[in-house]
Amino acid sequence: MLKITPFLWFDSQAEPAAELYVSLFPNSRITRVARYPNDASQATPADVMTVEFELDGLPVTALNAGPTFRLSEAFSFVIHCDGQEEVDRYWTALTADGGQESQCGWLKDRFGLSWQVTPRQLVEMTTITDREAAGRAFQAMMGMKKIDIAAMRAAYNGETPKITSN
Repeated sequence: MLKITPFLWFDSQAEPAAELYVSLFPNSRITRVARYPNDASQATPADVMTVEFELDGLPVTALNAGPTFRLSEAFSFVIHCDGQEEVDRYWTALTADGGQESQCGWLKDRFGLSWQVTPRQLVEMTTITDREAAGRAFQAMMGMKKIDIAAMRAAYNGETPKITSN
């Protein structure tokens, strides 16, 4: 068991959020759903209190605790993708039904949780020792919402990028 795991605060959507997340990632599952006890002042015993789940083996807990605190971009999950097809699949699934695109590969899902959908190629192109090429790739990324690997590669190579994925 890990000593440190993410703990997410939701108003009342912990269970549907966990169900979405485990449906998207391999090696993921809901491990426990706990309900509020009989004497909980703000909930009925039927209300879900916490949902424990694993995202690709990472234990996560989601809490339904009302609107006192909100999720923000100060916390996000990074999805390390291998290619445009994987970027597109996660991007589409997480922005569906009210999710919001941001910039540079960031988005918020319909529950308000922030995600970074990051292809390994982005990291490779922006951290290479050729600082000029890395800078061109980085500038191309700054104009994107969903990462377009082909457009970043074009900028990296000194060509004019044709951003097609935004």
